[in-house]
Amino acid sequence: MLKALVIDPEKCTGCKQCELACSYVKEGEFNPSKSRIRVFDFHQNARFVPYTCTQCAEAWCQQACPVNAITTDANGVKVVHDATCVGCKVCTIACPFGTVNYNASTGKVIKCDECGGDPACAAACPTDAIVYADVEQAGFEKMKQWAAKTDAGARASH
Repeated sequence: MLKALVIDPEKCTGCKQCELACSYVKEGEFNPSKSRIRVFDFHQNARFVPYTCTQCAEAWCQQACPVNAITTDANGVKVVHDATCVGCKVCTIACPFGTVNYNASTGKVIKCDECGGDPACAAACPTDAIVYADVEQAGFEKMKQWAAKTDAGARASH
């Protein structure tokens, strides 16, 4: 059973516990700038959207890396190997989502690796805006939510 991070922005309160948990687990400090997950704040709409690496099948970051420092594990997760990474930042440019970042204190790039199957961000999220779920169930839940919204909209228009 393959699992993935499933993000529901409608449940996000902007508490940024995910960012703090990630930076603490990965860097040993509470420093959101070193987090592999970020919460985008839409001030004017009072909305928050957590985002992180989506583990793309056609991972441009991986394809762009000139030293093959990014590999894919058995679960499809793209992992950066610090010992191989030369810090050239080509992968940060190649990622169209901006989820591969440069860590100036280490001279290496950082991205979400789902904490090896126990993501700290999901464990820290108090509202379940971020959950680590079976990939197939995650898709089913999204379809079910969409169907409920569509059904409600159809009833309202009649």
